[in-house]
Amino acid sequence: MVFFFTSNVVEPSAFIYVGKDKFENEDLIKFGWEEDFHVDKLSSAHIYLRLREGETWDNIPQELLVDLAQLTKANSIEGNKKDNITIIYTPWSNLKKDGSMAVGQVSFKDNKKVKKILVPQRENPIVNRLNKTKVEQYPDLKQEKDDHLRQLRKKDQAAQLARKKEEARIAKERQEKKYQKDHAYDDIFTDENMAATSNQDRDENWEDDFM
Repeated sequence: MVFFFTSNVVEPSAFIYVGKDKFENEDLIKFGWEEDFHVDKLSSAHIYLRLREGETWDNIPQELLVDLAQLTKANSIEGNKKDNITIIYTPWSNLKKDGSMAVGQVSFKDNKKVKKILVPQRENPIVNRLNKTKVEQYPDLKQEKDDHLRQLRKKDQAAQLARKKEEARIAKERQEKKYQKDHAYDDIFTDENMAATSNQDRDENWEDDFM
């Protein structure tokens, strides 16, 4: 089971999802999207934000970060009881998982891609607002990721095709311009025009025309 939340502090609203337990967290770790945004600290649920096209993990609006941090704190038995806790967040692609780790546990490939946000205390209005949007679903995470990757491949192929067409158009245009430049005087230097301006076939008294 996966819990889905909606944050309306941004427009359009942000899509957040959370694993019900550490076993669901394993699937979220395994089948996350490249655009997903991972928030975690202490022993808690893994909170994910699905970034929209064009967004990056390091330019998330502050209001949305606060929502994510409050949701992470609220879903931690230990963290929910404490004040002044630090929430860490990173792109899904930076998560590291190997066989030596406990269920639901992760580390990071690059610590430079890990950021922190301080949560002074639980903000009930924020948590209550998010909980009102909570929906339980049983998604096929693997199928969703496969479908998503298939769409990305189609989009990439379409972009490559468009790029090749544009490159071919530019190449043809350059070729036509080069041809026009190389043959700009073809009409002037025809045999007929050359004969008309040649002295070889003139009358022997042609110079009288200038007298």
